[in-house]
Amino acid sequence: MEDKLVTIIANSKARLVPKKLSILSLSKDEEAILLNKMNTYIKYIINLTLALLLFSCATEKPVNLSIAREEVKQYYESGRFDKELSKVIEDAKEKFDKVEFKNNSVVIFDVDETALDNYGLAKEMDFGYVYEMNKKWNAEMKAPAIPQVKELYDFLLAKGAKIIFLTGRNFPEYKVTYENLKRDGYTTFDTLITQMDNERDLSATEFKSKKREELTKRGYEIIGTVGDQWSDLNGPYHGIQVKIPNYLYLIKD
Repeated sequence: MEDKLVTIIANSKARLVPKKLSILSLSKDEEAILLNKMNTYIKYIINLTLALLLFSCATEKPVNLSIAREEVKQYYESGRFDKELSKVIEDAKEKFDKVEFKNNSVVIFDVDETALDNYGLAKEMDFGYVYEMNKKWNAEMKAPAIPQVKELYDFLLAKGAKIIFLTGRNFPEYKVTYENLKRDGYTTFDTLITQMDNERDLSATEFKSKKREELTKRGYEIIGTVGDQWSDLNGPYHGIQVKIPNYLYLIKD
C-alpha cells in the first residue's frame, strides 16, 4: 500500500509543474503558492485512496445464510446468550438500585423477546418469518418467560415500581398476550397496551413514543424502558434504557 501511495504522490507532483517551467525560476511567493497547492492535492489523493480501500473492505461478500443461522443457533443454545443477558440484567439492577421510586414511578417492558421468549418459534420458522405460524404460536400462548427478565421484573416490584407492558402486537391478540404474561409469572402490572387498528401506520418508534407520552400525561413518571429493539427504547420519556440482546430479528424504523 505504501508503494502505491508513493507512486501516486510522485505522479501528482509531476503533473503540477509544467514541463517548460522550472521551479527555480519562480519567485518566493509563487513558489510558496505552488507548494501549498501541491500539499493540498497530495492530502486529497491520500484521503481518497484510503477511503476507497476502506470501502473495498466494507463490501466483502456476506456470510452464507445457512452458516449465519447455525451461528445464531449455537449462540443461543451454548449458554453464551444467557451469559450476555445476565450481564445486561445485573447492570440494569445496579442502575435502578440508585433510583428513588415514588407512587407514580413506572418501568415499561416490551413483550416479545423481552418478557416472553419466542426462540422456539424462531427455530420452527427456520429463523425466518411465517405470519400464520407466528399468530398460531401467540394464540396457543407457547412463549415462556425469559428468566433473567423475570428476575428484573421481580426486583423492580420489590423496589416499589409499577410495571406496564407495551407491545407492538395487535389488539385482537390482547387477551392471549395478557393471559400468557399472567400464566408465566408476570402477575402484577398496571396495564397491557397493544396496537390499535388506527395506529398500524405508525413506525414502532412512533407508536411506543406516542404511548409513553400519553402515559406521562396521565401522571406516570417513566423511570425506565426495557426492550429488545431500539425502537422500544428511543424517543421521549424513556428513562433508563435496558437493551435486551436479540439476534433473531431486527426492527429498523
